[in-house]
Amino acid sequence: MRSILNTLKHRYNKVCGGCSSPESYIPPNRGSDNYRVKIKLVVDATSFKINAYLYADQRSFSPQRATENMEVHGEKILWGSQFCSVVLCGLSLLFIKIYLMQEAYIVAGYRTAVTKSKKGGFRFTRPDDLAIDVIKGLLASVPQLDAKRVDDVIVGNAVPEAEQGLQVGRIIAARALGHQAPGVTINRYCASGLEAIAMATAKIRTGMAECIVAGGVESMSMVPTAGWKTVPAYSIAQDEPDYYLSMGLTAEAVSKEYNVSREDQDMFSYNSHMKAMHAIEQGHFKAGILPITVEEVFLDEKSKKQKRSFVIDTDEGVRKETTPDALAKLKPAFALGGTVTAGNSSQTSDGAAFVVVMSERMVKELGLKPIGRLINSAVAGVNPRIMGIGPVEAVPKVLKQAGMSLADIDLFELNEAFASQALAVIRTLDLDPAKVNINGGAIALGHPLGCTGCKLTVQILNDMKRLQKKYGIVTACVGGGQGIAGIIEYIP
Repeated sequence: MRSILNTLKHRYNKVCGGCSSPESYIPPNRGSDNYRVKIKLVVDATSFKINAYLYADQRSFSPQRATENMEVHGEKILWGSQFCSVVLCGLSLLFIKIYLMQEAYIVAGYRTAVTKSKKGGFRFTRPDDLAIDVIKGLLASVPQLDAKRVDDVIVGNAVPEAEQGLQVGRIIAARALGHQAPGVTINRYCASGLEAIAMATAKIRTGMAECIVAGGVESMSMVPTAGWKTVPAYSIAQDEPDYYLSMGLTAEAVSKEYNVSREDQDMFSYNSHMKAMHAIEQGHFKAGILPITVEEVFLDEKSKKQKRSFVIDTDEGVRKETTPDALAKLKPAFALGGTVTAGNSSQTSDGAAFVVVMSERMVKELGLKPIGRLINSAVAGVNPRIMGIGPVEAVPKVLKQAGMSLADIDLFELNEAFASQALAVIRTLDLDPAKVNINGGAIALGHPLGCTGCKLTVQILNDMKRLQKKYGIVTACVGGGQGIAGIIEYIP
């Protein structure tokens, strides 16, 4: 990157003739008119593009669009057009400097084990308490970081009401880090955890923050998937009923439209359980899981008050005893004569996951070693009736943003909302199955909605470290007809 900056400086000085700064340059024959430039900058390790919009002068503001595409390879710069003036060249250099100075890195990340909703180890644990425990453990793993220097806490949550309502993001921040720590709850449903990391990264890159704790939490034991008060809009229900279609019925629609058979769905689910069981037995998740001590108060058989505590450090959802034959015997769960069953759908679960995202300046100041970074993130909309194909639109979009291809990606974490949609995505994108969900997915391990995106980020970073891989993609479909994808780089 330093060589790129030096090359740009050379280009700027050559064109500008040595003028002292971009701000001091006045285009010829324009007197003292004020020029305003808006620049959108997309940066990649090997190439980037600059789109600039020039406005004529201070009086009329009539827009004249100038677009200049610039590709950088080592120290060679290829200019697509000479339309833009020295103002654009100089301001581009200024913006590039700011951008490069503000890279955002993930310096630490933890998740809880994922437990079964309503009957698992976290069924009586409030989601805010769960998130607070994870954030405290996360900060303890970075002793150089003073909690007072955390600029914000971004908490993803899919159903922010009841125990997950009442400004739960702010409550979590204050109780975990102190009242000086601000906090916000965000909701992009199943994508909330990854969206939180994307927002943190963007804020740090633009200089709006230096350090943000980002992630998500969900208790599907305490708060139902559709919340406690579901109030559909009559006009939508009448005119666009697909917006309110149950997730199970969207999975049925995907299975039909993309020709995913019941047999294929059941075999995919079986393999998910087997891969997850192997990963747990080999300890592949241990590095990313923060053990949580749960304390419960209960009445014994004599109705006397008792207390007990236990530690949860292992994902609960894996069914070691399942077989393809057992899965084939399950009845359709959502549609008469359908193919989607409880066995080939993701489990409802409880869990929390968070990462610390930090500016390069603070990383250097504190003497920390980053573990990774979010290179880029993209979201896309699809027909709500087949919401499960969201990654089909989001993955190519994020790859284009980053100037990368599928061949560059070593591992994929594709949230398995349903086997039908996971298979449809893998086949449509032509993904290598050997790179996808190498430790199983949500069908075996569970899907705590607002937590999942961050949970998978923590997981893929640890997998890339273990396997010495460099690039991974975390992607998920999103209820309501969306997809999200983020490219994660592991930094050894």
